[in-house]
Amino acid sequence: MIHSEKRVETPRMREKMEKAALLRSHENGLSHVLSLVLHELSLFYKRDVNGVGVLYDLLRSPWLQALLKVYECLHLYIKRRPVPLTPQARPLTHEVVELLRGVQQSPEVKELRRLLRGPHFKAFLSAHDTVAQKDYEPILPPLPDNIPENEEAMRIVCLVKNKQPLGATIKRHELTGDITVARVIHGGLADRSGLLYAGDKLVEVNGVPVEGLEPEQVIHILALSQGTIMFKLIPVSDRPVSNQTTLYVRAMADYWPLQDPAIPCADAGLPFKKGDILQIVDQNDALWWQARKVSDLSACAGLIPSNHLLKRKQREFWWSQPLQPHTCLKSTILSTVEEEEDMQIDEKCVETAGFRRSMRLCRRKCHNSHLPCYTRCPSGCYSAAAAPYEEVVRYQRHPGDRNRLIVLVGPSGVGVNELRRRLIGINPHHFQSAVPHTTRAQKSYEENGREYHYVLKETFENMVYGHRMMEYGEYKGNLYGTSIDAVRAVLDEGKICIVDLEPQSIPLARTHELKPYIIFIKPSSLSCMKQSRKNARMITDYYVNMKFKEEDLQEMEESAKKMEAQFGQFFDHVIVNDNLQEACMQLLSAVRRAQDEPQWVPATWICSENQP
Repeated sequence: MIHSEKRVETPRMREKMEKAALLRSHENGLSHVLSLVLHELSLFYKRDVNGVGVLYDLLRSPWLQALLKVYECLHLYIKRRPVPLTPQARPLTHEVVELLRGVQQSPEVKELRRLLRGPHFKAFLSAHDTVAQKDYEPILPPLPDNIPENEEAMRIVCLVKNKQPLGATIKRHELTGDITVARVIHGGLADRSGLLYAGDKLVEVNGVPVEGLEPEQVIHILALSQGTIMFKLIPVSDRPVSNQTTLYVRAMADYWPLQDPAIPCADAGLPFKKGDILQIVDQNDALWWQARKVSDLSACAGLIPSNHLLKRKQREFWWSQPLQPHTCLKSTILSTVEEEEDMQIDEKCVETAGFRRSMRLCRRKCHNSHLPCYTRCPSGCYSAAAAPYEEVVRYQRHPGDRNRLIVLVGPSGVGVNELRRRLIGINPHHFQSAVPHTTRAQKSYEENGREYHYVLKETFENMVYGHRMMEYGEYKGNLYGTSIDAVRAVLDEGKICIVDLEPQSIPLARTHELKPYIIFIKPSSLSCMKQSRKNARMITDYYVNMKFKEEDLQEMEESAKKMEAQFGQFFDHVIVNDNLQEACMQLLSAVRRAQDEPQWVPATWICSENQP
């Protein structure tokens, strides 16, 4: 029996076969030569020999391939275009007829002479001569005598108009009156074409001279154009070179271009709300930057006012005023005092270590701290709030790093304290509150460091003076506060610290050490609150187990709107508490994402860590 041997294919044989297939699949030409070059370069590209990757990527770029195809098509046309053998076919027939007279007159010769002298054949040959003697190549207009030596002195740019805007703005030069390209919007049609640059002078648009026209008239011509738009322009001598790195910022206020009378082109503006993350792609203009939202990076960029411009325009009506910095520590609001519970929904909460009662509903009845104003806030405490934009970076917490502080914020009665308690109750060994400080006397059943840290008034005031209090205040003659040391103690144990703060204290908590993740607990609509809080009770100084009144719900709703309006730029996540159980599950999920998934944080937090 004879067995067939299996052919062993070596890498060298495979390479020869690929070359042979490549030679068969391409006709001789530039594309064929380029294919062979790419094949040879690919062998070095895999080994990254002498940096051939750059050349390889250039030669296989789609635009170069397209140019070669166009070149070969034109070259093929020149070689194979139809050319008449003679432009004088009709006189040639007269010569043939005369020659046939001297030939023996057979039936075939007589038939041929009859056809050649027929009127239809003569008309056909006459038409042939007319076509053969005419030049059908395009006739280009003669070049002007005074054309500059610079070959780029005049350029014709054709763009195909689609549903997207052209992505360029124009203006009139103040001195010469010329219509020039003011800016090219990043990611727009003009930018992707690579044919228009800021500073180019427009000469014609679709054959219409623009000299003497207003920019609005030129825009009207463009608006009426369909399909291809042809620009004749004089290119700028020095094209701008952008060497800027991409910058990401968090908007600290709302911006609406249509309400901004100073924007060069309202249609090119990018509206955004406070808290939006923006990617700054162009800062060449000192007054108007180009940016796009991180949530839609595929969109064309838009104009936004620069930091410099916004600081000048903050008082105008179209820019919402950011959080005003406090002048001293006296303005901090009491957040951790011994008073009533936030909201109880058919459930009793056992008060254990870390489950202190807060006085959210009674905060409106307590007065602010009367501590002396020792000094101003530490440098940079409110700098992020005062700036129109806050530079941010993507931060991923490493497993070995401390957990991020979780800050809950919300109006009184919305369920912040209850959600904090439930979250800690899910896993008390993993979640914990910071034990607050107080100057009141310790009760017999209490233990120092469990319910409170009991300190002297002088000690408390020294902590305030040293900026060690995240939030503090006075209630019934006693001082209460949440210290940074208490928060740090929980984090040092490897736990996740959960605190509820008044929004005024957020800027104090936003430090690179704590890296807080701020969650805003928002009430549902008024009608939903009436239903969900039908059986809920609240405790105050004057009433026990008092039901929520409609004015309490309205006050809660208004308070939430004010918090969002003034502090919404600091909120990393928003939870609507229309169902306590569902809100608790959303809170648990948000806390886990804050620890395990990348988040946008102020760039200063990361820079502070990297400083020696």
